[in-house]
Amino acid sequence: MHFLRRLLLPCFLLIAASVHAASPSVLVCGGNMMKGNHFADSTLAVMRTHYAGCKRVALVLNASLPAERDKMEVRLQEAFTHLNGAKAQSLHRLDPAGQQALLESADGIFIGGGETFVLLGDLYRTGQLELIRARVAAGVPYGGSSAGANVAGLLIGTTNDFPVAEIPSRQSLGIFPAVINPHHPAPETKADFDGRAGKIKIYLQFNPTETVLALGNTAVARLHNGRVSLEAGQGWLYRADGVRALVIGEPVPELARKP
Repeated sequence: MHFLRRLLLPCFLLIAASVHAASPSVLVCGGNMMKGNHFADSTLAVMRTHYAGCKRVALVLNASLPAERDKMEVRLQEAFTHLNGAKAQSLHRLDPAGQQALLESADGIFIGGGETFVLLGDLYRTGQLELIRARVAAGVPYGGSSAGANVAGLLIGTTNDFPVAEIPSRQSLGIFPAVINPHHPAPETKADFDGRAGKIKIYLQFNPTETVLALGNTAVARLHNGRVSLEAGQGWLYRADGVRALVIGEPVPELARKP
């Protein structure tokens, strides 16, 4: 019986991995999702659902300046304690082996905001891009805000960032089925809104096969069970044939993942 269990265990693990791979849970926020040392009120419900059951969350803060990472870790540790009692720890305090061990053992991942090009370059350099992608495929919930949302997408294209660091490729984690545009202005600020919309439309003229999901500050979209929906705030879906505003709670069929 012991031999049979050893023989069948790899098969069970492969089956479980393939099931999870079809339905990753990915949450992306347009930015500014912190209110003090807690997550913004409008994001709490979906964040609690997304990280339900998580006890240890790995924080990836590479997008922020090194001098700011200690302070940001403390804020996020308090935010996750307030959210669901989870313990959060940042990779930046660990050596490379420790960082890999944390990513392999954590049951939740959160990537914060800052400079997208710095973040993506570091993920490539450390090999963590592939590791995070594999962990999400295995069912570990992923959350990202601003730059952390950018790298969740298929590639970085409408990041709003200056390219302050070299990257091997614009291809990113590819765990969310769109290009992300965070910090999208609200329609009430007409000049800013029109300016951003115009830039995204020009981007799509050069990249007509891509789809851009634009999210305002504190806006949250979530991929779960192959379904994408706007869960908080304001969001827009841009394609070469037009743009439409998203409605909270309604599925976005253009971003549905095939099983």
